[in-house]
Amino acid sequence: MTNPPDLPSPSKGIRSRTRFVLALILGLFLGVTAVGSIGWLMLSRNSGQALLSHLWSAVTGRTLTIDVSQPTVVDRIQRLQRLETVVYTMDKIVTGAKENPLLPNFLAGDRLLMLVHGEVVAGIDFSSLKPGDVTVEGRHIRLRLPAPQMFSTRIDSGKTRVYSRQTGFLVPSDPDLETQVRQEAERQLQGAAMADGILRTAQQNAISTITSLLQGLGFEKIDFE
Repeated sequence: MTNPPDLPSPSKGIRSRTRFVLALILGLFLGVTAVGSIGWLMLSRNSGQALLSHLWSAVTGRTLTIDVSQPTVVDRIQRLQRLETVVYTMDKIVTGAKENPLLPNFLAGDRLLMLVHGEVVAGIDFSSLKPGDVTVEGRHIRLRLPAPQMFSTRIDSGKTRVYSRQTGFLVPSDPDLETQVRQEAERQLQGAAMADGILRTAQQNAISTITSLLQGLGFEKIDFE
């Protein structure tokens, strides 16, 4: 009579499942540990590189320093020298005439009508700035500007022309009349520019330019006298 085959014991099945679960948990743990270790190594490597980078920058780095002492500021401003800050242009008709006290103009007169185009240039001459004109207190500076002035008055010959010329029958044209009319035109240009406030505009524009220069040097408060 043949004996029946042995059936697996319930306790053995439970032990097998338990070992399987433990093996799975152990595998997951080892996997997480391995990933974490790799991540930590990468993080440590990056941190080490960052630390080395900071150390290298500390050793080889350079800091920005700007000299805002009074002699330096005076020198920087004096380098501007004749700072042209405004150009005044004008077109004007100027008349010049030579007359004879005895004879009428159609016989002995000389009359010139000129259309003049000219310009007046104004600004401030900073070459005259003195150390006593600049006071520096930390980031605060007080500056006494030189007086604005007109640098030049120029007649543009390319845009200036004689509009008309009338000379008497008995006399030749006066060669000096055109020169004298030009000189009068320059005086009138200067007068018109002064009346329009060219010097005031020149000072305002100079203040704007100097303010930008001083702010670039690091000054935070700027006062003009």
